[in-house]
Amino acid sequence: MASLFQEFRLKDVVLRNRIAVSPMCQYSSDNGFPNDWHLVHLGSRAVGGAGLVMVEATAISPEGRISPADSGIYLDDHVEPFARISRFLKQHGAVPGIQLAHAGRKASVTKPWEGNKHIDTGEGGWDIIAPSVIPFGGNLPKAPKEMTVQDIARIQESFVAAAKRALAAGFEWLELHYAHGYLAHEFYSPLANNRTDIYGGSFENRIRFLLETFTAVRKVWPERFPLTGRLSVTDWIEGGVTVDDSVELVRRLKAAGLDLLDVSHGSITPDISKVPWAPGFMIPAASRIRRESAIPTAVGWQITEPRQADDAIRDQHTDLVMLAREMLRDPYWPYHAALTLGVEKAPEVLPIQYARAVKKR
Repeated sequence: MASLFQEFRLKDVVLRNRIAVSPMCQYSSDNGFPNDWHLVHLGSRAVGGAGLVMVEATAISPEGRISPADSGIYLDDHVEPFARISRFLKQHGAVPGIQLAHAGRKASVTKPWEGNKHIDTGEGGWDIIAPSVIPFGGNLPKAPKEMTVQDIARIQESFVAAAKRALAAGFEWLELHYAHGYLAHEFYSPLANNRTDIYGGSFENRIRFLLETFTAVRKVWPERFPLTGRLSVTDWIEGGVTVDDSVELVRRLKAAGLDLLDVSHGSITPDISKVPWAPGFMIPAASRIRRESAIPTAVGWQITEPRQADDAIRDQHTDLVMLAREMLRDPYWPYHAALTLGVEKAPEVLPIQYARAVKKR
């Protein structure tokens, strides 16, 4: 059996294979509400055979949205539309997951196809907050308001409330977004955090927001379901966070109850000149985190070929592969991967409505 198609158990949750659909922002919500687009987008990947299907970065408060069209779970009324999606995912064999996020200084922007630029407050945008008054730069020049201790407590309470709503909506896998230059990453990275209080300066202070938020969510998220995190483990910029830093942070998160780390990178500034773009370039970092922090990992980034993904699992570099663009190109990537890897029962990756027809060919 190909390693990619082995089951994966984490807590009381069992994935039918090691293929996960990465959270991918769709910029298609109205006041945070998911709609038919999200049902079809996510549902088709469950029908296509993925073991885990993650809902995109979902804001825990209105000002935490990247754009006005972002997904959100800051209202009780959001629960049922998300429950409709989670029910469909489970019906078709995938574990439903959701990523909770706050965009920090990268909030209040237009959709990518509309320029990905900050929106002025008078034109439908809003005031943005961050650990420090340091603009992101590039297309996002707006200076954020530095968060007070009261702001920090309010945001942490919103993460907890959002986690409760995610549970009520039927999600069985929860991920906290600590990556890609959004709020938690902004606290973690000295490139975005020059605070002089207990949330800035030293490594211990810069990780305080991440650990406190995680611990608060851990108290309300059931032990039987995985609580995971996506972390930018390196900024790729001198003076930013490094994999060495992240190994230690992940050890502390694990001690607080982290079940798996979704290994990601970068995006704390517009500078991507040092990123070593290449097929599977984040696999070595995931392998190191897995080994040195003694925790299961997931990893994506230019993983496109079935054998490449299977090798990463078989050689114990990672436990799951996260697919994004490749899943957009081919929602049935798991089925095609099974064929490529010679999985004897490849048609069974598909739902019975499709598999019976495929078997007749």
